[in-house]
Amino acid sequence: MAGGFRPVGPDGLAGHLVDRITEHTGRVRVLVDGPPPTGPLPLARTVAELLRARGRDALAVDADDFLRPASVRLERGRTDVAMFLDGWLDEPALRREVLVPGGPGGSGRVLPRLRDRRRDRAFRDEPVSLRADAVVLLAGGRLLGRGLPAELTVHLRMSRAALERRLDPDERWTAAAYARHDDEGDPGGYADVLVMADHPDRPALRDA
Repeated sequence: MAGGFRPVGPDGLAGHLVDRITEHTGRVRVLVDGPPPTGPLPLARTVAELLRARGRDALAVDADDFLRPASVRLERGRTDVAMFLDGWLDEPALRREVLVPGGPGGSGRVLPRLRDRRRDRAFRDEPVSLRADAVVLLAGGRLLGRGLPAELTVHLRMSRAALERRLDPDERWTAAAYARHDDEGDPGGYADVLVMADHPDRPALRDA
């Protein structure tokens, strides 16, 4: 495949990420970045299951469980592209509750969920204690380019045309935001693993 990409299939992609993760010792933080149709959260959960099958502690975290309250993220309306890009995600909470404690030298006590976006209220979850070799996989859209700490970064890229076809109708307006994220932030340019996911059942990857 052109550009150094090679087709791997969904199982091959998950297996490749497991292999990349197990190159690291100690706690590992992985950012799996991509719009919903590319399946970042299902991929993170599959990788976590494979890691646990190998005897390694692993936790998949949904970035959408760390959004700011509706009164903040929707203050410019429900379809404001700039706010969706830079004002929805509660980055301080992600750092404080997930990425710092889940990283090398952290306490290992990670909060799996913070806020229910549908009910707009906090979950009542307690932090979970992770072992010294644990892997935390944070999955969601618009994660890269924010300086979030990680030992491995993955970007799932989908063209705007494919994205608009695959997004739910009420979320189609977000295609413009994801296009801006790709064009202006260029997450695929520095991700450790770049995945072309126009056809999520036939992904192709390229290592940095």
